[in-house]
Amino acid sequence: MQRRYGLRAAFIPLLFMGFGWSFAQTTGKIAGTITDRETGEPLADANVVLLHTSAGSSADRNGKFFILNIPPGVYDLQANMIGYKPVKMEGCRVSVNSTTHLTFELERTVLEGEVVVVTASAVSFKKDQTSSVRNVSAEQISRLPLENVDQVVNMQTGVVQGHFRGGRSSEVAYLIDGLQVVNSFSEYSRQAVYVEKEVVQDLEVIKGTFDAEYGRAMSGMVNAVTKEGGRRWHGSLSGGFGNYFTAHNDVFIGLGKPGYLKRNLSQDYKVQLDGPVFKDFMTIFVNYRYQDNRGPLNGIRRFNPWDYSVYPAENPLYWHIEHSGDNGYTAMQRDYYHNLLGKLTTRFGGNLKVNLLYTFNGSRSRQYNFQYKYNPDGLGWNLGKVHFGALEANHMLSKSLFYDLKLSYTANEQQSWLFEDPLDSRTLSPNYRGGLETGFYTGGMIDPGRRRDTFLRGDAKLDVVWQADKIHGLKMGFLYTSHEVDRWRADVRNQFEGLTEANDMIVDPLTGKIDFPNYIPEIIPITENTIDIYKVKPFELSGYIQDKMEFDEMVIKLGLRYDAFHSNTKVPSNWRNPSNQLSLPDTMMSTLLDSEPQVQVSPRLGLSYKLSDQAVLRLSYGHFFQMPQMYALYENNIFRVPPFDYSTTMGNPQIKAEKTVQYEIGLWQQLAQGMGLEVSVYYKDIYNLLSTKVMTTYNQIQYGLFTNKDYGNARGIELTWDFMRGGFYSIVNFTYSFTRGNADNPRQTFTRAGSSMDPITRLIPMSWDQRYTMNATVSYSANNLNVALTGYVNSGTPYTYSPPGYSTLAHINLYENNSSKPVTTTFDFSASYTLPVYGRNAVRLLLNVYNLFDRLNPVWVYGDTGQPYTRIVTESEVQKFRSDYNDYYDQIKNPTGYSHPRSVKLTVGYQF
Repeated sequence: MQRRYGLRAAFIPLLFMGFGWSFAQTTGKIAGTITDRETGEPLADANVVLLHTSAGSSADRNGKFFILNIPPGVYDLQANMIGYKPVKMEGCRVSVNSTTHLTFELERTVLEGEVVVVTASAVSFKKDQTSSVRNVSAEQISRLPLENVDQVVNMQTGVVQGHFRGGRSSEVAYLIDGLQVVNSFSEYSRQAVYVEKEVVQDLEVIKGTFDAEYGRAMSGMVNAVTKEGGRRWHGSLSGGFGNYFTAHNDVFIGLGKPGYLKRNLSQDYKVQLDGPVFKDFMTIFVNYRYQDNRGPLNGIRRFNPWDYSVYPAENPLYWHIEHSGDNGYTAMQRDYYHNLLGKLTTRFGGNLKVNLLYTFNGSRSRQYNFQYKYNPDGLGWNLGKVHFGALEANHMLSKSLFYDLKLSYTANEQQSWLFEDPLDSRTLSPNYRGGLETGFYTGGMIDPGRRRDTFLRGDAKLDVVWQADKIHGLKMGFLYTSHEVDRWRADVRNQFEGLTEANDMIVDPLTGKIDFPNYIPEIIPITENTIDIYKVKPFELSGYIQDKMEFDEMVIKLGLRYDAFHSNTKVPSNWRNPSNQLSLPDTMMSTLLDSEPQVQVSPRLGLSYKLSDQAVLRLSYGHFFQMPQMYALYENNIFRVPPFDYSTTMGNPQIKAEKTVQYEIGLWQQLAQGMGLEVSVYYKDIYNLLSTKVMTTYNQIQYGLFTNKDYGNARGIELTWDFMRGGFYSIVNFTYSFTRGNADNPRQTFTRAGSSMDPITRLIPMSWDQRYTMNATVSYSANNLNVALTGYVNSGTPYTYSPPGYSTLAHINLYENNSSKPVTTTFDFSASYTLPVYGRNAVRLLLNVYNLFDRLNPVWVYGDTGQPYTRIVTESEVQKFRSDYNDYYDQIKNPTGYSHPRSVKLTVGYQF
């Protein structure tokens, strides 16, 4: 349910939550029973210890015990009691936010010394699962032929290209060590901070209903718990080199041509070190990665930016052609990345631990632009810098109570430019670009303006867990988040803009080269009428309480969450004259009012029932709220309406939170030793989705205003089968789903209205509505060898069929996403071999092959053919085409329509 209150009233409920307590989101729990093997009687006061740690517990009179605050990993435990043989249980896996349930059965003895060794059962950690949660350990990640954490996430059932169970990609929250690291502003991607897969100790992927401790997301959560330094020094160095080896050189031009081994060579260097700074007191973990990635998309430098060519008539005598390029191939996809993570862990005795974490992501990239295929030097750069720092204090007050205090700060700066100085002397008149008669720019550059967006975020989080008794585990939580958004740009114009002199040209009498002398760039001054340059400081508060009730055969999670968001800005009182551009009577004028906070209260319920020692049934239900991305609150911040219809979209500071109501039922069944099958069925309604409605001013100008109007729903079934025995491991993930809604994206309704198209009056497939998604991995490890193969088979996602203009179907107003792209298949392979040198030193060789069978998989398609690279072309279109260096079909053959061809990467590393 949703409420709107004044600012003070909105935040009062948090005061009744004990100043806000929540679960740590970085540790787990072990609980169980110790009994006499023959009689089944509980063994009071029996001891259980977590081997190689200082953690342990003793059984109560009912034989029950628990150990809280355990970092994720695989542990061995041992139960002891005088007069009984000790029992050592191996392979007890602990995951974040989960309880591993164990049963020790001790056998009487009169002799000391003999230890009974058993292995933890699979049901021991499945019993605690009340929703679709996938915990991927560091060991499992290392076996997969993948490069990064995002690829691990996208392998999970219910995940399609970053969309969780049919939701929009902006409905997923990303966390590092339990702290959100999201960009709450971006229209396209929420993930703000990235960590390498080598630093992840446990990856928690929640695709369905999630506990009350999680919020500010509607579809999914991804929580990466990072490693800590060990008690012995370990390190590794590696260098990787990759390139493309494909038979499709006609699509990916330049590959296979002389010099491509260097031109398209990608480089990847990694360094990792961890160990004790002061033994048993302070440890450190450091990971650094540098990448120089070159994509498979090349350009041909036929033209330089200062060339000018035009083809104004069919007669070539009227053409003016300049091409001073060397006609050489050049890589048009270039990405440089620096990723650094450092973690300092200090332990004060056995009860207090302090972590200091720092992460840096730096990027510099030049993205491919098909229209600059023959003029590749006319493109600019995108740059990013993200600093993330966190301080965590974890304190065990008693064996049943601990708290976790976390403070974090994120500074995210994103920039784009042609040249760092917008007035650089190398900038050229836009006239050099020509008229695109050949389908490509034959000179010129992109806009020389510069953009800089800065997003600052601070979080304060206090976490407490109290095991009240053997059944009830209470969690209560508080999180305060402050944001600061600073949007700035420098727009450049020609001082001669609007004058006929701007198009004056001079012709060199010797060479015939044409230049445009009347181009003097200047920065457009920023005034009170400049749109989308602003600073805002919204803030958020959250709190919840949850009771986790653990019975012998059942686990119930019951929780309630409270969220409040304040845009902290002004809002017009009259959207028909929002900035008072029209001078009208007072009743038709607008006043800027303070925005009000948006408040949500959401219940959560989860239940799991142990059907047998080999089966667990689970049910869950919940309401999940999330504020839309902040661009929808602040776009066109001065509320000015241009004098033309459908020429602007305006932010709405009073927009409400989006809401998902989700139901889920699941069953896990152990089929054989080491083999399990998990089935989940889900349904969800998505309300108040971000949309754009058409507003009409008093002078009948129509513009867009962001609002909550769209609706969607999703349903599906997910199956996961896995098997592990010895060094062999295999897993199969399959999803069959339907995703429907009335709009693909928040602007679709407005765009259709501006194109004089009928509104969508029924639910249509979303563009990410992939009917079935399947992947399977087979891996084998023996001695120092590891081999893995992963295959992906996915049905095509929807596209909009658009019949040719001469077809009678072209007169029918078709809805979007009315047809499907072709099926895609891909196989990735990896093999590694570790060669011991001496002691703990070793050389590691790693081979990765992506798209092993070199499949051409469509990424996007043309609306008239349903295929990339191919369109329906009439004879008259071909005859009207004018060019001296390419044909009509060249502008259709866009290689971005296909996924990357086969690539091979070889890495050599040294471990110590």
